[in-house]
Amino acid sequence: MQTSVTASQRPPLSGFDPSALPLLREGEALPPVPLAHLQAAALRQRFAAPPAWQVDGLNELPWDASQPLVPSAVLIPLVMRDQLQVLLTERSANLSKHSGQIAFAGGRMDASDADAIACALREAQEEIGLQAHALEILGTLPTYVTGTAFAITPVVALLQPDYRLLLNPQEVQSAFEIPLAHLMNPANHFLQEWRMADSQRRWFAMPSTDHAGQNRYVWGASAGILRNLYRLLAA
Repeated sequence: MQTSVTASQRPPLSGFDPSALPLLREGEALPPVPLAHLQAAALRQRFAAPPAWQVDGLNELPWDASQPLVPSAVLIPLVMRDQLQVLLTERSANLSKHSGQIAFAGGRMDASDADAIACALREAQEEIGLQAHALEILGTLPTYVTGTAFAITPVVALLQPDYRLLLNPQEVQSAFEIPLAHLMNPANHFLQEWRMADSQRRWFAMPSTDHAGQNRYVWGASAGILRNLYRLLAA
C-alpha cells in the first residue's frame, strides 16, 4: 500500500548532495557488458530483437499516492565514437527543482507529441539544441516512475559524433559525455538509502568522470534508467 510522505520527510529537491551518503554494494556480483555488445551494430540488433531481461531500476513510489502520474520522456543519446559515449546534461543551478543534478534531456509530454519518441526529440531540441537528423532511434526502455510522479519513457538513440548543441541556459548548465562501458559495468553501480520516519528511499548511484576529466555524480532516476539499459544489454 502506498503511503503519503510529508514535505519535511522528503529528501530536498534542491541542494541535496547524495555524494555525502554512503555507497552500498549489492549482494550479487554482476559482470560488465562485453565491449563487443557496446558497438552500434550490436545495439541495433539487441533493440530489434530484445531477449527476456530483468527490470530492476528501482522505480520509486510517488511521494503523494493520490497524485496522478505525468507521462514524460527522456533521450539517451549514445555518441558513436571509437568507444560509445553517453551524452548527459547538468541541470541549471537556477532551477527550483533538481538544480545542478545530472540528467538526460527530456520532460513531460505535450498534447502535440505523437508518442514518447516525439516528446524526447522535442525536449532534446528545446533543452540542448540537438537536431533529430543527427540521431538514429534504437528503441525505448520500460517506464521509470519517480517520487515526484513522473512516468518517464527512456528513448535510446545513436548520435553522430559531429553533433552540435545549443544549450538553453534556463534549463541546462552543461552537456558532457561519459563512456558507455563505464556505465555498463556494475562495479560502478552502487545503492544509496534515505531513511525517513515511516519509509525508506533507495536509488542507484554511478560516480563517473566525463570526457574532460571532471567528476560527475549520476544518481536517482538517471542512474536507475541506465541500470535498466545495463540489464537489457547484459541479458
